Amino acid sequence: MAGYERTLERTRHYLSGGDTAFEFGCGTGTTALKLAPFLARIVATDISGNMIAIARERAEAGHHANVVFEVGTPDAAPWPDETFDVALGFNVLHLVAAREAALSGVHRLLKPGGLFISKTPCLKEMNPIVRIAVPVMQAFGKAPYVASLSAGELERTIAAAGFEIIERGQHASRGRDARPFLVARKR
Repeated sequence: MAGYERTLERTRHYLSGGDTAFEFGCGTGTTALKLAPFLARIVATDISGNMIAIARERAEAGHHANVVFEVGTPDAAPWPDETFDVALGFNVLHLVAAREAALSGVHRLLKPGGLFISKTPCLKEMNPIVRIAVPVMQAFGKAPYVASLSAGELERTIAAAGFEIIERGQHASRGRDARPFLVARKR
């Protein structure tokens, strides 16, 4: 929880009350709902219709009028180019097999100078047991696709998509839980 709270705090630092934001991989909408009071509008997406249904219920129950939840991905988003001031992707990039396409979509959706803020588990830098367990679980169909990334590889992939990294941080939950927090500006 402490790592999550650090991520929210640093993210709020970059938000303006007039900003529009796009989040992908929002799950049940927890982060979008926590950040909504600091934004004019946030559109949050996930590939799971069930997750989006839960997020919509939570938004309605909390009377969050400036939050929209949609099924979707950044590379197939229906919004026009340069629609958003900020894009958010928390704990999701390691789960996206077509990472370059997703980052290209994020780049397309951001206004010039817009920010992409992310936090991503980097399996190559985690506990050796985790690095071994995930591929074994995948071999038996018990785990989804998970990229084995290092922080350096992640940064290079984001930079190659047309971003400049302007902040780096480690917002681990505990021990060697390598989850780089990155803020990148659209070039």
